[in-house]
Amino acid sequence: MSSGAVAAANERRLTIARAMAEAIAQEMRIDPSVFVMGEDVGTLGGVFGNTRGLFDEFGGERVRDTPISETAFMGAATGAASDGMRPIVELMFVDFFGVCFDAIYNSMAKNAYFSGGTVKVPVVLMTSTGGGYSDGGQHSQCLYGTFAHLPGMKVVAPSNAYDAKGLMTASIRDDNPVIYMYHKGLQGMGWLGTEPAATVHVPEESYTIPFGQAAIVREGKDVTIVSVAMGVHNALKAADLLAAKGVSAEVVDLRTLVPLDRDTVFASVSKTGRLIVVDEDYHSYGMTGEIIASIAERDLSVLKASPQRVAYPDIPIPFSRPMEQFALPSPEKIIEAYEKMKGRRGWRWM
Repeated sequence: MSSGAVAAANERRLTIARAMAEAIAQEMRIDPSVFVMGEDVGTLGGVFGNTRGLFDEFGGERVRDTPISETAFMGAATGAASDGMRPIVELMFVDFFGVCFDAIYNSMAKNAYFSGGTVKVPVVLMTSTGGGYSDGGQHSQCLYGTFAHLPGMKVVAPSNAYDAKGLMTASIRDDNPVIYMYHKGLQGMGWLGTEPAATVHVPEESYTIPFGQAAIVREGKDVTIVSVAMGVHNALKAADLLAAKGVSAEVVDLRTLVPLDRDTVFASVSKTGRLIVVDEDYHSYGMTGEIIASIAERDLSVLKASPQRVAYPDIPIPFSRPMEQFALPSPEKIIEAYEKMKGRRGWRWM
């Protein structure tokens, strides 16, 4: 994992939910323009726990529960940010973006450009992603590619609590709209089930993680596996399985999709010669294709075999648990992708 995720002498292990809440609280203490709003972010502390404790410390003026009207509070966040505030607004499920996308994409993302940079729009839009717990097709999508595709917004997707805190602090301090996408299965919420490896040591003091800097979370020499959020954990598990077969896999955690650290990915693939991209978002027109195109455009000759992608099939997410689990990316599917790559044997397979 990243250097900060390594267990420290005075280890303080936090879930991603607690790390996000801590980062927000620390920024609210030093900057009175920071406030939070959204559905159930107040006394409940957020359905996914990421605003827990904020209402008790800062009160209802700065931690505002809203009606179920995403268009209204996205518009309010954009207006407040344009007037000098730093709102953090929660879209409870990213799947609901459709009812408020005009406020996000035609106002929040564009106002800085339309004003020639004279109007800053420092909004953090935090939203849950991902499935795996049988919540159906309207509550289980990732949609990373949807937001990353559209200019004017930065997009982050942490895989562990250390990165979650540093990226949240950086997001709040940024003068541009930031879409902060947290995966439900990494939040540390017992009722959802959670990935234990996402809960790591988190320093108590405030810190930032710069956007556009991917992390090599496992070094290897035979194949590069690239992903974000939950996909990083699937990649690490696959790397363990590949190691048992004598294959050394390098795992790259992108951390942010916009800006995208193409240099780190290219350097890794230049070393290994093989590339697998893992994404819980849909297969077509998404992150997997963008990463592979980045390598092909720069220097196709670094590839020893055709790249592979492990992504969600282009279907609505099933409610049935067996069907959903069948469709989700997994360590086993990453192994299959490697074997498929090996079976095809490129022109320079060694």
